[in-house]
Amino acid sequence: MSELTIMRRFGIDAKTVFAFITRTEHLLKWWGPENMGIPEYKIDFTTTGTWHSVMQSPEGNSYKVSGEVINVDPPNSVEFTWGWHDDNDDRGHESRVRFEVKDDGKGGAIFTLTHSGLADEESRNNHNMGWTSSLRKLEATAG
Repeated sequence: MSELTIMRRFGIDAKTVFAFITRTEHLLKWWGPENMGIPEYKIDFTTTGTWHSVMQSPEGNSYKVSGEVINVDPPNSVEFTWGWHDDNDDRGHESRVRFEVKDDGKGGAIFTLTHSGLADEESRNNHNMGWTSSLRKLEATAG
């Protein structure tokens, strides 16, 4: 198993960052790598329960991921399971994602994304590329 951790600093308060990483209306602005659309979703990280999204490339390829929000601690953290679906819509290996937000003491916030339980280094590297691309969108949206 492999783990990925990515940190970003935001010049806005932790409560606002938490809203951007948990509320549907904000998530849809940055969820998924750049150039990917989200044509189908049930994604709300403000409460526990199931979630899913379909990411679609400009070429029309679709990638479904789903899971369950297992812990929400506003405005500090949210944790959820993560599993990709295959072409038959069968859910594969399950991993876990944790978003954590902390006040930086200067009016901004530190955001930490931890994706654990990844199957191997290839999966870690692929998720690193995807999350890094998504977080560029979050930085552009949230500042």
